[in-house]
Order: sequence, then C-alpha cells, then structure tokens
Amino acid sequence: MIQRVLLLALLLPLPGVGQEPGGILPEEYSRALLPARIAALVDQAATQGWVGAVPGLRAAALASYETSTGYAPAWYYLYRWADLLATPYNKAIEHWVQAVGKAGSAHPNMARMYEARPGSLSAQLSRELQLALLGNATFSSEFFTLQSPVDSPPQVLAILQKIFQVEPALFADYQSLALAIAVVYDVPPTPNWPHGQVNPTVLPRKLPPPEQVFAYFAKLDRTNGAMQHLRRLPASELKFLVDIAVPFSELDWARKNVPPGLADLAKAYDMIKYRKDRLEQNKHLWPKPDYRLATILTEGGICVDQAYFASTAGKAKGIPTMMFRSAGLDGWHAWFGYLDANQRWQLDCGRYAEQKFISGLAYDPQTWGDINDHELLFITERFRALPTYQLSVIHTAFATEYLHTGQPKLALKAVREAVNRDRRNLDAWNTLLKAQAAVDDDPRAREGVLREAVLAFQKYPDLEINFSRQLAEVLRLRGETSLAGFEEKRLGKKYQADREDLSIQQAAEMLERSMKADDVATQIRNYNKVLDGPGRGASIDFYDKVVMPFIRHLAGQGQVPAALAFSSSAAWL
Repeated sequence: MIQRVLLLALLLPLPGVGQEPGGILPEEYSRALLPARIAALVDQAATQGWVGAVPGLRAAALASYETSTGYAPAWYYLYRWADLLATPYNKAIEHWVQAVGKAGSAHPNMARMYEARPGSLSAQLSRELQLALLGNATFSSEFFTLQSPVDSPPQVLAILQKIFQVEPALFADYQSLALAIAVVYDVPPTPNWPHGQVNPTVLPRKLPPPEQVFAYFAKLDRTNGAMQHLRRLPASELKFLVDIAVPFSELDWARKNVPPGLADLAKAYDMIKYRKDRLEQNKHLWPKPDYRLATILTEGGICVDQAYFASTAGKAKGIPTMMFRSAGLDGWHAWFGYLDANQRWQLDCGRYAEQKFISGLAYDPQTWGDINDHELLFITERFRALPTYQLSVIHTAFATEYLHTGQPKLALKAVREAVNRDRRNLDAWNTLLKAQAAVDDDPRAREGVLREAVLAFQKYPDLEINFSRQLAEVLRLRGETSLAGFEEKRLGKKYQADREDLSIQQAAEMLERSMKADDVATQIRNYNKVLDGPGRGASIDFYDKVVMPFIRHLAGQGQVPAALAFSSSAAWL
C-alpha cells in the first residue's frame, strides 16, 4: 500500500511545476478545450464546488487571449460558466433584485419575497446539462451575450434544466429556442402585456409552463408547421415568438382559420373589422366576456385588438412578431411587426403614415420593459451574428476583465481593438469611455472618444443623441457652452422632420435644464422657442412631455396666471 501511494505521488504534477493553479497545463491554452477537460472540471466541482476552479480558468482565458491562440473565447466562456455556477444562490437573488430596482422594471405580477436557499447556482443544473452547456462554445456565446441584468439567473438555469429533463433529445437541436424561453419565462409578464385594454379576468397574462412551450414549438418546427425555420433563428429573435398570452388551443385555431402567412401576414391585421362605434363611445376596454381570437374575428375591434389578433396569429404559425403602440395627431394607435420570408423585420403593419405616428413602443419580453430604438434596429440588421462582431464582443469582455483588475492600459488596448472590429458594439464604446477615464481623466480625451461615438452611431438616433448629450456635458465642463448649445440644436433640427419623438425628447430635456438653472422670464422664452420649433404640428406626445410638465412647473413656482395662460393656449394641441 505504501509503495502505491508513493508511485501516485510521483506521477501527479506538483503545484507550480509546469502547471497553473486549478490543474490547467500552460500548453492547454493554445488548443481546443477537450471534452475530458470539461468532464474533469464538472466532476471536481461536484465534490469541491466551482469556486476553486474560477481563478485558474480566468488565468487560462487571459493567457490564451494575451498569446493570441485563437482559443480565448472557449476558455473565457468556460471561466464565465464557472463563475456563474459558483455564485451562491442567495447572492444571485440579491444582485438580481438590485438590478431590477435600478432598472425600474419591477411590476405587480412579480413576487414580493424570494425564499433563501443554501448552496450555489450549480445546484440548478444536472451533471449531464453542465457537460452539454459548458462544452458548447456557440451556445455559451449566445447565453452570455443575451443575458440582461434583469434576467433572474436561478430561474433561467432552472428553466433550462426543466426543458432538458423533459426533452433531452430535442434540447440539442433547439438550444436557442430553450434559451429564448428561459429568458422570457424567468419573470412573470407585466399586467399591461400584451396591451392594457383588456380586463385581466378575460386575459389573465399567465405564461404556460416553459417545458410545454418548448415541446409545442419544437414539434411545430419538426412537422413543418412553422413558417420560419426555428432551428436557424437566434434566441434574440425567438423571444418574440415564445411570448404567448394564449392557450395552445388558440394557436391551433389560428393556424386553421387565419389564411395570411409569411408572405402576407400584414393582411391579418385587416381581417378584424374596425369598430368606429367603440371609439365614438369611448369604449377603449374590450367589452366582451372572452378575448378568444375567434371572438375578436366575429365581433371586430379597435387597433389594439387588430394588432393583438395579427401578432398572435403570426406566433401560431411559427413567426416572431411584436406589437407597437404610439401617439399620433388623433391620439394613440397600435400596429404590429413580424419577421418575413427574407429574414427582415416588417415593422409597419397597420401603421398609417398620414397620422404621423411617432416611433412606436414595443415590449421586450425578456425584460417586460419597452424595447429601445437602437435595440430594435440592431435586431432588424442582424449584424450580431457576424464573426467580426463576435470578435468585438470578446475583446470587450477581456477589456472589462482588465478594468476589474486595475489594468486600464491593457483594457484600453483591448477595447480599442473591439471598436475597430465592429463600431456598432455599444458595450465596447461604453467600456472605452471607462478605460479612457481610468488612463487619462482629461475632459479633452473624453471629448475625443465621444465625438467618435457620435459618428459611429449616426444611423441610430437614440444612441447618437445619448452620446451627443454626454459630449455637450463635457463641453460645458470645459466652459464651451456655445459649442454645447450648438450640438444640441444640431440634433434637434436633424430629427425634427422624421423622428418627432426624439425631437420632443430633446426639447423636453433642454426645457428641463432651463427650469433648473434659469429665471422664470428666460424659462418662458425658451418654452416659446420650443413651441415655434418641434411644437409646430406636433402629436399628443408633445403635450404630455413638454407642455404639461412646464405648466405644472410654473404652477409649482407660484406662477399661476402664467400657468393658466399657457394651459389655455395649449388647446390647439
């Protein structure tokens, strides 16, 4: 027995002698991850936990990146999995609750209390699923790229486990579908989804069991019932398919009774007879005791019912869809969009140009908040599947690691490579600003980066305005108030014609700054300038975001006669 122990001791490498912490040999950094390596890590973590593996995997990822082996992404995502699975369950819940609070995404359908549990997140996944996920670089990239701070890590992992346990054979073919369901179903939907003009007793807003949704759509695709090839779509688009507010029987009915398909789905909107009488009688809430698609088709409805009917019918056919709502000259309106046969999003189905509706709002089912302008454009352009963008993501990830370890110069070098690979990587630009500030906090250096960002995102109005606003702040910090004002006016004029919503937002922010810093006479002059600019011919949104806040401000300052005068003069809206 003694001889056997001594022999094993001689065969095992000593720490620090040709081997890095965590038992990873330096020569492993320059080659693909082997299934045996991943299996060994999973088995070791089963007895010792994932915490001990994190430093070694992180070091391996950095070493692979710094030596440009080409295998850095695989090591990086393995490190990220280890770090995630090592996270204590209670700590994950705490951080998630904080993120929800910061984002303001809490809503009444969410639980008020979350039960504490011992152990780490690794308990959410079986050994078999850990092996399947950790060894899949493509899925790992999609998983960590898609994650939002308001996704609940315990629930996302638990849903993946539940789907895998029920449908292990299908899981391998439909991993993006499983991921889409996990990030949508981890949190209950908001009470106003898919729209707020139907009573909750008629439309309960309850999602079906996630494993059943997975089985339903996977079967639909495998039997050629889906009009999109679901295995080819990323989770970022599939999440607009799986957000269903109806029983499966409703989807089955729609496939049989709603003729329009992938080539002409927009026609489904006009299948619903428009009920002008409801609008004239101010009956915006659905008046019938049920909200089945067949009932809507029989009874007719207003725009939200048309959009709901068409978007639900699209999902029934395996087509990702989304509903939009917006303000126009005559009030609020709803329409829908869908992913067409050419893999392009058609976003104006039921939208009427003559009403001058501003950019529409749609729910992001992953967060249950409104999807922002640039994210919608990013989805439609589909550039995030490009290899150059994926490289940009990896460079940004390592830049973030360097920032966390106090190496800003290395972070700056990495993130510069990121924006060079793809200038549409928003995270890269935000990381670049952080790295630049850590290396050199000179406002002129920040100004230079912001001017680059403004140019990089001139196709994306909300991002251009965001970086331009930061640029104006830096200019004011340097005492360049005239240049700051010029930058703000430039964007106001640029988007006044075709992006009234952004012009209104810009006007509201300029007026808000005036209300904080100027005397009342100057505030009124600025308000009148706004009325003569973006206020001319504006939609009801201008009244809500500019006129009423200013009137309330005047009243709060004791300027009641002026507030009443402006309130009367606003009747033209």
